[in-house]
Amino acid sequence: MTTIQVKPQRPWKATPRDMGTTAGVILLSALASLLLVLGTGLKGKIGFMVCFILISTILQVVVGVRKFGRKALGDNIASSLIYVGAAIVFLPVFSILYMAVTKGAAGLHPSLFTETMFNASFLDPIDKGGLLHSLVGTLYLISIAMIISVPMGILTALYLTEIRGPGAGFIQFIVQAMSGVPSVVAGLFIFTSVILISPLKASGAAGALALAILMIPTVTRTSQEVLLLVPHDLREAGLALGATQWKTVATIVVPAARNGLITATILGVARIAGETAPLIFTIGGADKLNLNPFKDYQSALPFYVWKGLVLGTPESLQRAWTGILVLLVLVLSLFIAARTLGGKKMGK
Repeated sequence: MTTIQVKPQRPWKATPRDMGTTAGVILLSALASLLLVLGTGLKGKIGFMVCFILISTILQVVVGVRKFGRKALGDNIASSLIYVGAAIVFLPVFSILYMAVTKGAAGLHPSLFTETMFNASFLDPIDKGGLLHSLVGTLYLISIAMIISVPMGILTALYLTEIRGPGAGFIQFIVQAMSGVPSVVAGLFIFTSVILISPLKASGAAGALALAILMIPTVTRTSQEVLLLVPHDLREAGLALGATQWKTVATIVVPAARNGLITATILGVARIAGETAPLIFTIGGADKLNLNPFKDYQSALPFYVWKGLVLGTPESLQRAWTGILVLLVLVLSLFIAARTLGGKKMGK
């Protein structure tokens, strides 16, 4: 008796022929869209994208009906709508990244990260001066804001999800209300309640306090949702083994939600990294390097970008675009570092 072993296959996996058909549909749609843009009044990138989406959708539906029959018509239309929706969502993101890279790269030069604007002006040629002072200031602001907001946000989330004490409802309301606070209000609050009446004047620390106000609700809400995803069976197992509630939370719940808590921190950093309004009232905006975030004026990349845009000259606008590019790279680097650290396995 001969036994035939059948290798399991995934029926939804695309074959080389399917991938070739898809590539042909994309190329034909792009060519037809280009001809329509060149031969009609539909000009520019928007006209090309509209034509490409319509033509590719029609061709995909036609190919699907010819291959699978009319029964596949609804599936192909739904798939096409999904692809169109994804394109609409990602197109602005790619457009922003493309503009930031193409316009910002023109202002890169060797002394950009080694010099400040203390002996230069935004109106000078691009090769004079740099943004070292702004880069260091941004790192100070993000670091101090994280030191304040990350422990406070995670502990608040743990109280709301694990302890659920008598003040949980009021704290939840405050967190939700803080999520909608405009950034300029946070800057004005620190200016009136800290800078005007305390020894701490305009500095990097004052700016970090304003950014921490904006970061705490993001970290708290995201951490709360992540902690709610941890199965209750893990908590019950820890309590059944005789562990106290705080030990169960510290040794079981928090490690299980570690990656999500790191994601919450990243979202909080992304929330504050590009804020400019609160910094206008709190950091002063120095053009020289300041290594003491608790004394004297400080600068930051958003303030550097805002100053270049306000002046409006070709040189200042180029410096602003370059600052935007550096800020994007900085946030991306922090994101990669956090995900790399979060992906490592914890020790025993």
